[in-house]
Amino acid sequence: MKEQAETIDEILDRYPGEPRYLISLLQDIQAEHGYISREAMTLVCGHTGVPLSRAWAASTFYKSFSVEPRGEHTIKVCLGTACHLKGGTRLAEGLERELGVKSGCTTKDLRFSLDTVNCLGACALAPVVVLDEEYLPNTNSKKVKQSIKRLDAE
Repeated sequence: MKEQAETIDEILDRYPGEPRYLISLLQDIQAEHGYISREAMTLVCGHTGVPLSRAWAASTFYKSFSVEPRGEHTIKVCLGTACHLKGGTRLAEGLERELGVKSGCTTKDLRFSLDTVNCLGACALAPVVVLDEEYLPNTNSKKVKQSIKRLDAE
């Protein structure tokens, strides 16, 4: 596996050193490393000439960016209206207890990241949880725990 600094340099080499490439650079670093480290942010700012405060603002504004390491697996619990009415909040609270983390955080072993989202676009299947890319429709705590245990066994 390449060192993070090497891959960041390779990503920087793909773009001219102009401020308009800030988001593209951050997206590529996020895709490669799963998050944007302080070191990566500093290198991007040096390359593009963008102030660190502006890059930080962009990376914390967009939900798709993370400035903290993310888990190997991502769990998203929908809290949109339909999911909320059908128990989405209880699912999220149960997962927080089960995993020992609050929503928006990652387990200490970097195995799971837990997030709540406002809508997954699957209201007819409420409540919905997405585990990595797998939708768990009409789900409950027991089904979600079984899916998590299946991942732990892998």
